[in-house]
Amino acid sequence: MMLSAPKAKYRPFQAVDLPDRQWPSRNLTQPPRWCSVDLRDGNQSLIDPMDGERKSRFFDLLVKAGFKEIEVAFPSASQTDFDFVRGLIEGGLIPEDVAIQVLTQSREELIRRTIDSMDGAHRGIVHLYNATSELFRRLVFNQDKAGTIELAVSGTRLIKQLTDARPDTIWTYEYSPETFSFTETAFALEVCERVMDIWQPTPERPIILNLPATVEVATPNVYADQIEWFCRHMSRRDCAIISVHPHNDRGTGIAAAELALMAGADRVEGCLFGNGERTGNVDLVTMALNFYTQGINPGLDFSNIRHVVETVEHCNQIPVHPRHPYAGDLVFTAFSGSHQDAIKKGFAARATQNDETWEVPYLPIDPADIGCSYEAVIRVNSQSGKGGVAWVLEQDQGLRLPRRLQIAFSRVVQEMADTTGREMTTANIVATFRQAYRLDGPQRFTLIDYAVSAADKASGIRHFSGRIEVDGQTRTITGQGNGPLSSFVDALRQGCGVTLDIVSYEEHAIGQGSGTQAAAYIECAVPNGPNVFGVGIDVDSGEASMRALMSAANSAAVVS
Repeated sequence: MMLSAPKAKYRPFQAVDLPDRQWPSRNLTQPPRWCSVDLRDGNQSLIDPMDGERKSRFFDLLVKAGFKEIEVAFPSASQTDFDFVRGLIEGGLIPEDVAIQVLTQSREELIRRTIDSMDGAHRGIVHLYNATSELFRRLVFNQDKAGTIELAVSGTRLIKQLTDARPDTIWTYEYSPETFSFTETAFALEVCERVMDIWQPTPERPIILNLPATVEVATPNVYADQIEWFCRHMSRRDCAIISVHPHNDRGTGIAAAELALMAGADRVEGCLFGNGERTGNVDLVTMALNFYTQGINPGLDFSNIRHVVETVEHCNQIPVHPRHPYAGDLVFTAFSGSHQDAIKKGFAARATQNDETWEVPYLPIDPADIGCSYEAVIRVNSQSGKGGVAWVLEQDQGLRLPRRLQIAFSRVVQEMADTTGREMTTANIVATFRQAYRLDGPQRFTLIDYAVSAADKASGIRHFSGRIEVDGQTRTITGQGNGPLSSFVDALRQGCGVTLDIVSYEEHAIGQGSGTQAAAYIECAVPNGPNVFGVGIDVDSGEASMRALMSAANSAAVVS
C-alpha cells in the first residue's frame, strides 16, 4: 500500500551546488558521438538473450544505420559473447571505420579474456567499470573509497599493459564510474582523475569517461548539473570524451541525455527504442530524430523506420509500442476531428507554397523522411470529423469534397462509427460514400441517354430531351433552361415530379494525363426538406455533371 507520508521511507536526492550553471542557456547545435549498447546492455536485459543469428542481424542493422561505435558483448561473461566477438573479427564483418566495444569488470582474469577476444580487431574500445556510489561501497562491496579507487586503477593499469602489447589495433579506453548518478560528484571525479593518471590520455588519443545514470534518482536537470560540475572541475578536459549512459527509471532518460549534452557531454550510449534493464536505456532512435526535427543531421540514418522496427522486434522479441515516438504504428495517425482538420489544412497549404520548410500541425516530422506513407496519417472512428473523412476520400479516391458535402457525409460516417463502435476503414468509407450518393447499385432514377440542344441565339434557351428509367419503367422527359443542368432540372420536374433547385456546383479533375476523370458535386434544395447532394464521376465533365444531378435526384427521392 502506498504511504500517506512517503518521506518517512524515501529521501529526496541532494542536488549539486551549482548556482552559476551555464547549461540552461545553451542550445544543441550538433549531434553527439553515438554508441549503441543493444548487443550488450540491451541483450542482457532480454528474457531470452539473442542467439548468433539475431545478434549478427542486429549488428548489420547498426552498421547500416551509421553507428561508428558499437558495444557488442561482455566477452568474459559467456562463451557465446566471446565467440560472437571472434566471429565478427575473423569473419571480416567490421568496417574499418567502426570500433567495436567490449565491457569488463576490474578482475585480472576477466580483463585478460576480454582483451583476448579483441585480438586482430582494427579498432577496439575496452570499457572498464566499477560501482563508486556510497550505497554500493557500503551495502554491496563493503569497500571504502581507497579500495574503490584501487579497483579502477589496477584494472586500468592491466588494460594499458595488455593493449600496449597489441599495437596493431587502434585502442580506445573507456572508464565508467558505475552508479555515477548517485555517487558523490567530487569522488566520482577523483576516481576518474586517478584513472587518467594511469592511462595518460592526450588530445590525439583521448580517454572516454562514461558517466552513467545507472539508476535515475532525480530530475534531468540534476543530472545536467552533475555533468557540468564534472566537466568544469576536471583536469585535462581536452584529453577526455565525456560520455553519458542514461537509464529511464523516472521516464526521463531522453531529457537527461539531451540536458547532459547541453551541460558539456560529447557522447551518448543507449539502445534503439530504449531497450535495457528495468525501464530501459536512453532511446537512440527518438533522440536522433529529435535532432533531425531541429534541422540537425543526427549522423544516423533511419530512412526506413519500418525496417528498423521489424528488425529490432525480431532480435529483441519485444514489440515496439504503437505510440512509440516516431516509430510506432499510430504516431502519425489522427483520429480526433480537430487534429484531422488541422493536418488536412497543413497539407493543403504545402501544396500551394514554394517554401520547403515543414509546417504541418501535429506532425513534427514528415513521415516520408523516415519511409512512412501519408496513407494512415488520418484514420476515422467515432471521434473523427469532416476533415478526416474528406482526407481519406481525397487520398484514396482523389475526391476533393466541397465543405458542405464534407459536413453532410461526415454525419453519415459518424452514425455508422457510433453504431459499430469500431474504426471505419478506408474501404468502409469509400463503400459508404458510393452508396450514400448513389454511385453504385440500382436506383429509383437511372438516366439512359440524353441530348441537349445548342442555346437559341435569341433567347439563350437550351432544350433537354432524354430517356430515364423510373422504378424500372422507361419514360421520355423533356425540359428547357439556360444551360444543360437547368434544362435537366426542368425535365425532371415535368417528367418525374422531382423538384430540385441548384444551390451550388463544383467540379475538379481526378488524376492527370489520359486517365483523367472529372468529379462533379452538386447541392440542391428540395421543397419542405433538407438540402441534398449529388456526386458524379466520368471521363467527360459534362457527363459527370449530369450524373451528379441524377445522384441528387435519387437522394431527393429517398428524402421524400
